[in-house]
Amino acid sequence: MAKVITQETFDDVVKENIVEFSMSIEEAREETIKQFEAQGIHLGNIIKDLNVNPSTGVPLLNESVDELKRLAEANDADPPKICQHLAVIVEECKQSVPHRVLAAKLGAYEHIVKRLNSEEKLDEEVLLKLLTAANAIINKQPDVFCHESLAVALKHLKSAPDAKVACELLKWLQKACILHEMNRQTIMEENLTIPTLKPFLGRTEPEVIRNTCALFRYLILDDDIRVEFGKAHEHARQLAAEALTEITQLLTKFKSDPDTLSDLMLTIASLTVRNELCQTVEEAGGLKFILDAMVEFPESMKIIREACKLLKALAGNDTVKQHIVQCGAAPLLESALNRHKDNETFARHALACISTLALRDPANSRALFETGISETIIQTMKIHPTSKIIQRNGAWAVRNMVSRSRDQCDMFVAQGIEDVLNQALTDHPSIAHDVKSALRDLGCKVHLNEEWKATSEIQIKND
Repeated sequence: MAKVITQETFDDVVKENIVEFSMSIEEAREETIKQFEAQGIHLGNIIKDLNVNPSTGVPLLNESVDELKRLAEANDADPPKICQHLAVIVEECKQSVPHRVLAAKLGAYEHIVKRLNSEEKLDEEVLLKLLTAANAIINKQPDVFCHESLAVALKHLKSAPDAKVACELLKWLQKACILHEMNRQTIMEENLTIPTLKPFLGRTEPEVIRNTCALFRYLILDDDIRVEFGKAHEHARQLAAEALTEITQLLTKFKSDPDTLSDLMLTIASLTVRNELCQTVEEAGGLKFILDAMVEFPESMKIIREACKLLKALAGNDTVKQHIVQCGAAPLLESALNRHKDNETFARHALACISTLALRDPANSRALFETGISETIIQTMKIHPTSKIIQRNGAWAVRNMVSRSRDQCDMFVAQGIEDVLNQALTDHPSIAHDVKSALRDLGCKVHLNEEWKATSEIQIKND
């Protein structure tokens, strides 16, 4: 079994080499590594590139954390000193996750939360630096988040802080949500969370709106492999019930800001998880605005991509799906896909949107077909032969368009869809079922495998 040492032991030897033997930092570090490796000690658990104070030999991270604790014990509220040490912690934590883990082990996060929770009036710059440091430590390390952290964040959010402070507080909660289902549940189960966050949708600063929307999306993630069943759907339903109408109405308020618009549309699409919520978005004017945005920003990749995602989400309601096409979405989708068919990411979402709109709806399929979209779909699939998702989404779009509108088959075949689908079948065996379904509904020749056939030694004879 390999021998191991602690980070403290490694740092003490580096310090000894610097102070006692007057070595440079690099020499001391190299000498320390050689000494331990010669003794057969495994250093895989050691951070070897900590920045060290050349005069004392102590890592800067350790010094700054200790100094912050000393200042707090001495009730020394010297803002420049506190900000300086917090800046060091932030810079050290930027380097890697092990640096952040070490900062938390040294008590930096606990000290920051305690300081933020104190009754003393914090200097504005100190408050901002404390929040920046908390964000730096919790980044990709959400396990350090706790009930006290949530209480502190909500306390400061309630005080209606300025835009910079509000954004840092919202980012703190965002980072706590990533890869951590229990943190998401803790935040959503707190009765004060939604009433505290909702007023931020009424703020005028675009960065505050974007960070609030991002937090809503992070609260409905389902990315924690440690939990068998998450509550993403339940969280989305709760947030939508409280804020979906307000977020939809913000589309008009920020109609000239493409970045904020795309964030709002992405958030609406993420929250629209139930049939009745699609109706809510339409009634709030969301559908009309999406189509207007596609006309106004035809070259903005972010806007038209998020518009396709949102239209796909809204098409989950059959009534809204019909209204989408009746309001003129078909020519807009054809124009957007034709213009940006070279962009793989956009093409993927546009084809998925088309397939959803055409699903079990002959009227929608006819409206799409009349725009000449069949040729655009085929051209898009030809441009991206190596993209499995585009080939799959294209096959879905073709199948859904022709399955209840057989009169379209001849045009698709004449434009060369059969060769494209057969090539996709050869190149991407894992999507064979989707491609064969499209070929079958087009009336093309296709070999369908019999997946399973019962056999028995005893034959049943019918007299």
